[in-house]
Amino acid sequence: MVGGLDAGAVPFNPDGWGPPDFTTTTVDAANNDNNLPLNVPFAPFSRSEKLGRIADWTRNFNNAARSKNPSDSVFDFSNDESFPASADDDASFRLVDGKPPPKPRFGPKWRFQQQRQLPQRRDEEVEAKRREAEKDRARRDRLYHQNRSNANQTRREAAVFKSSVDIQPEWNMLDQIPFSAFSKLSFSVPEPPEDLLLCGALEFYDRSYDRVAPKNERRLERFKNRNFFKVTTTDDPVIRRLANEDKATVFATDAILSTLMCAPRSVYSWDIVVQRVGNKLFFDKRDGSQLDLLSVHETSQEPLPEAKDDINSAYSLGVEAAYINQNFSQQVLIRDGDKVTFDEPNPFANEGEEVASVAYRYRRWKLDDDMFLVARCEVQSVVEVNKQRSFLTLNALNEFDPKYSGLDWRRKLETQRGAVLATELKNNANKLAKWTSQALLAGADMMKLGYVSRVHPRDHFNHVILSVVGYKPREFAGQINLNTSNMWGIVKSIVDLCMKLNEGKYVLVKDPTKPQVRIYEVPPDAFENDYVEEPLPEDEQVQPPTEEANGGEANAVEDKEVDAPA
Repeated sequence: MVGGLDAGAVPFNPDGWGPPDFTTTTVDAANNDNNLPLNVPFAPFSRSEKLGRIADWTRNFNNAARSKNPSDSVFDFSNDESFPASADDDASFRLVDGKPPPKPRFGPKWRFQQQRQLPQRRDEEVEAKRREAEKDRARRDRLYHQNRSNANQTRREAAVFKSSVDIQPEWNMLDQIPFSAFSKLSFSVPEPPEDLLLCGALEFYDRSYDRVAPKNERRLERFKNRNFFKVTTTDDPVIRRLANEDKATVFATDAILSTLMCAPRSVYSWDIVVQRVGNKLFFDKRDGSQLDLLSVHETSQEPLPEAKDDINSAYSLGVEAAYINQNFSQQVLIRDGDKVTFDEPNPFANEGEEVASVAYRYRRWKLDDDMFLVARCEVQSVVEVNKQRSFLTLNALNEFDPKYSGLDWRRKLETQRGAVLATELKNNANKLAKWTSQALLAGADMMKLGYVSRVHPRDHFNHVILSVVGYKPREFAGQINLNTSNMWGIVKSIVDLCMKLNEGKYVLVKDPTKPQVRIYEVPPDAFENDYVEEPLPEDEQVQPPTEEANGGEANAVEDKEVDAPA
């Protein structure tokens, strides 16, 4: 012992440096010394292992599930049986968490969100949110299936997708053309240099209607005394005369040509009668055809009521739209007796009969070297600009119930007129395309679109004019993606197909459920008075509008056809 320090027994190695391999003196001294502990376990380790801390006062052992650090495993003797009392000591010993709490970032709200919650509480909230999400999902699924079931019972399968003409058993289907074949067609037709004939009389357009707005709306008047004519091609005396003079090979009207040109956009069924007489081709419409009415909400995804008696059914809206268009085309004119007359009077009116303001332009297009097409085109008004007269076409869009379109015209027309027009282009794409094509065929300089709405959504007899907007036909065709070359390509392909047929009568029918058109060979007396068809069920028969059913509107909507002299 030197200076109070006991260095202990140091074994001597007489054979070299370092401790001896085995020294009895060291073992005996260790056994004889009562102050040394007995049975101390030996914990070996290699130099590659990391040595941990002797005591880590910053670790938190509250989470028993957390795995221990592998670097501390060589110093953990809690499971060793040599230390029986260490397990109890470790169980009662707890380290204090000295980590400072997180500082709040954005005041009390952040501090409240950062408060720790018990795991059990968090599990309850998660379970409650999961149950609420399942309820919402089940509610959405129930509403979805309910809407689907209701949609299956509406016009898309029942009222609308009926064939416009009853297909008879004796008819022979010759061909069917899918609309996809029309999309790639293209044919350029030069503009006619002049009109073959111009008939009728026109009144001047009243420009005060360009300033009409929802705040100063005007009531739509009724013109029951003026007669409107929807005469088919072969009943037109002027076309008969032109056919006898061999002015063309193909004859039609602007309404029939526009139906063919815009066929890919159509959803409702339609039909056109084709007559091959010698080397000439006539495109006709049937008496009481759907072409005389205007479709409403044809390309919309919102279903209309199925019941035909409902004022918002497809048929009732078609009659109402035709009635609105006829009255609108006469109300926006200056009715002071000043008219622009042309070569011949109205070919369908009797002497002294009051007729609507309309002019018929008989125009001719060259389809091939030896093939010409003559069509009767209509314009409703004229306006004088810089001492030059410009022809106008007049049409009206009608709002029947804002819940179907999603836009209230009285509130949106002044501030969001573009949105209203975009909605109409989506819901009535075919109708607007047909109006545009008719304006192009007639060579109109301007097409006027009126926005007409019901006085009340449940009153389909009284209407008001909310606004009138003018468009140039070619510019508007570009806005609605209406390609004139494709329009003429469709007409040319159908004409070529029909010219290959034998002499006789045929009918083009748009399939009520598929985007395709079919051509049938029908008897020569089909669609005439002496032709007997198989009766349809009463619920499928389409009755013409009557005064009792339409409150006197039949006079304005009913077509008047005059038999031409032989």
